[in-house]
Amino acid sequence: MSLLVVGLSHRSAPVSVLERASLTTDAKAKLLHDTLAAEPATEAAVLATCNRIELYADVDKFHAGVAELSTLLAQHSGVALEELTPYLYVHYEDRAVHHLFSVACGLDSMVVGEGQILGQIKDALALGQELHTAGRLINDLFQQALRVGKRAHSETGIDRAGQSLVTFGLEQLAGRVPVADWAGGKRALVIGAGSMSSLAAATLARVGVAEIAVANRTAARAERLVEILSAGGAAARVVPMGDVACELTRVDVVVSCTGATGLVLTGDDVAGALAKGDAAPGTGTGGALPGPRGSAPDPAPQSPAGLGFAPGSGQAGLDRALGAEARVGSVRDAEVVARLVAAAEGGRRLADAGAARTLSAAAVTEADGCPVGADALAADGRSALTGVDANALELHGTWADQGEAAAQRQPRRTGRALDAGAEVRLAFLDLAMPRDIDAAVHRVPGVRLVDIESLAEASADAPMAADVDAVRTIVADEVAAFGAAQRAARITPTVVALRAMAAEVVAMEVARLDGRVPDLDERQRAEVTQTVRRVVDKLLHAPTVRVKQLASEPGGAGYAEALRELFDLDPQTVASVSRADAADPKNDDPGRAS
Repeated sequence: MSLLVVGLSHRSAPVSVLERASLTTDAKAKLLHDTLAAEPATEAAVLATCNRIELYADVDKFHAGVAELSTLLAQHSGVALEELTPYLYVHYEDRAVHHLFSVACGLDSMVVGEGQILGQIKDALALGQELHTAGRLINDLFQQALRVGKRAHSETGIDRAGQSLVTFGLEQLAGRVPVADWAGGKRALVIGAGSMSSLAAATLARVGVAEIAVANRTAARAERLVEILSAGGAAARVVPMGDVACELTRVDVVVSCTGATGLVLTGDDVAGALAKGDAAPGTGTGGALPGPRGSAPDPAPQSPAGLGFAPGSGQAGLDRALGAEARVGSVRDAEVVARLVAAAEGGRRLADAGAARTLSAAAVTEADGCPVGADALAADGRSALTGVDANALELHGTWADQGEAAAQRQPRRTGRALDAGAEVRLAFLDLAMPRDIDAAVHRVPGVRLVDIESLAEASADAPMAADVDAVRTIVADEVAAFGAAQRAARITPTVVALRAMAAEVVAMEVARLDGRVPDLDERQRAEVTQTVRRVVDKLLHAPTVRVKQLASEPGGAGYAEALRELFDLDPQTVASVSRADAADPKNDDPGRAS
């Protein structure tokens, strides 16, 4: 196995770079085709989510693979290689497996423990299978990652360590007050009607908002979402997209996630809405949002659990209607999910533990303890990567991980949240990429803005639960098991070739016996043939079983070569077995992604 991953994420790059490096569906397909066309790679998959872009490939040359994959990422993401290089990370072989398994378990997510990543890994595998770029290694790796992720969620309480971006964002808006208490009786505006916006609307309904207004560029989708919400017992209505700025005078909470390339709400829009609220009598803008803005209809009857639905209402029907889009961790619209990263102002990096991974020549030096020198990490494009030794990059990964752990212990700034006790008149949750809401909004008095960047900061501050340590143990065990299985699989073609050679020898000797003892009847001939085969099988059994065991251990790659030398096996025979194994039709079966 020569697995290589080159990528960038919220831990290594500022959101402004992630935003510009995002990949469309067409770009991902083209990237995969070009990766296979490149000399070092034989199979590939791309994992592109709201806060990461990673290219996985089976390569035969490490340095050439790093250079080629980095160049391809730059070409297809639209970010120049010299600009992208400082933010890239590289993982190789077992470390690459460990990285993907950690990602699948939610350990590397912006919100630890979130489950959406499993659906995104499944989509990445399905795309590779559809385009025939996923061979045996990528299939085995991604399917095992899905199993490891599911195991982590079923055997531990990792789900308690983090929440979906929507839930976590609402918690940040609510501050120290329980979300249900904070949201009760408020009026909300949801901008967008895609999968993430639908999830936001369903979450707001659950926590007891009095009314949800939905605005979307395509009115039909907004109407459909309102119908679903209404069927579940929530008070919901459609707002024309052109009336969003005016609607700010009537609501208390705004959640936005659209595909717009420009701002949906500017600072002037928000300041103007608050000014109108001050001028209009009875708007209820004074105080810290104790209730809904303006004259709202009576809130929906509360269920005993305080979820905003009348007893016997259709909450289950709401969930079924929204399907995966209304549940945490199962957003299916890859394009919507891919727009969840917001840009940081002026290229400012995340105030996050991941800043330790920035491979900047100005910030990373030998004196700092990094095993990769500043010259090797200089952002001078392909040459900077090709000159770095594989072992040094692995050591750098360990060094960076230690830097992340140290950074997590440092105090964080509070981002765009208002000071404790400050008056909050209008709260915004921006989950779009590029951002829907002007970053200048957080400077408007009485406004709280939570976006992707501030969510990353808050997530880094979250305490690490014992469940996270349990998941890390699972990941370590699964990486060891996967590596052993892959190493053992490498010797299988050699063992098959050895047994094929033995069968050929048996057939030749039986043919010679027929010529020397032609009077044997059919029963006698069959008995002699079976006896010879049993002898050969018994002679080969112990060595082949033992060599598989030895090959599965670290450093066992040489046993296959030794076997080929000892028995003088034809390299072409071994290669033909390997090709037949790699061409197994089950590798192209999309059903294996489940």
